[in-house]
Amino acid sequence: MHIAIAGNIGSGKTTLTTMLAKHYGWEARFEPVDYNPYLEDYYKDIPRWSFNLEVYFLKQRFRDLLEIAHAGNTVIQDRTIYEGVYVFTANNKAMGNLSDRDFDTYMELFEQMMTIVKYPDLMIYLKAEVPHLVQNIQRRGRDYEQTMPIDYLENLNTRYNEFIYDKYEGPKLVIDVDDMDFQHEPKDFAYIVDRIDQNLFSLFK
Repeated sequence: MHIAIAGNIGSGKTTLTTMLAKHYGWEARFEPVDYNPYLEDYYKDIPRWSFNLEVYFLKQRFRDLLEIAHAGNTVIQDRTIYEGVYVFTANNKAMGNLSDRDFDTYMELFEQMMTIVKYPDLMIYLKAEVPHLVQNIQRRGRDYEQTMPIDYLENLNTRYNEFIYDKYEGPKLVIDVDDMDFQHEPKDFAYIVDRIDQNLFSLFK
């Protein structure tokens, strides 16, 4: 089984992935944030490094999908190939950070990849407004994220909502995390677990 966690930067994806993997005994797969060779350069000069960054993420996520498809256990994945394409790459294109040539090349590569993979069994979307995201980003203190423009986060949020509600056709569960602290409040984490159980295991979906 393949479970995916989706959400904007600072929404709590990695924390929830870790907690759910421990709770259910699932295998966790994380994004290569700390050793991505393009990420720090990207935040310094977004137009110059957008294509490099997006292709790197696409390559990583496609490799993960192939490995997950052949895994004999349940895998929970921190961010997916789908939001990488329909949120981050689409946003970079709309902001003028990707040329038509680069975007067309990227999308053709993605569409060819999609012919041999399937949707996750459940995508969990952590929905959060920008003030909540900014608070979490400041708390975790990654240097390259501290100068991230607010309008960049706002644009991503808009695209996330469009992606989840209008474009994504696989099974999904939306969790509004603005008033939650599932890392420190057991009742908040229990609520999320109950919602997942209802979606994956309930006879009365």
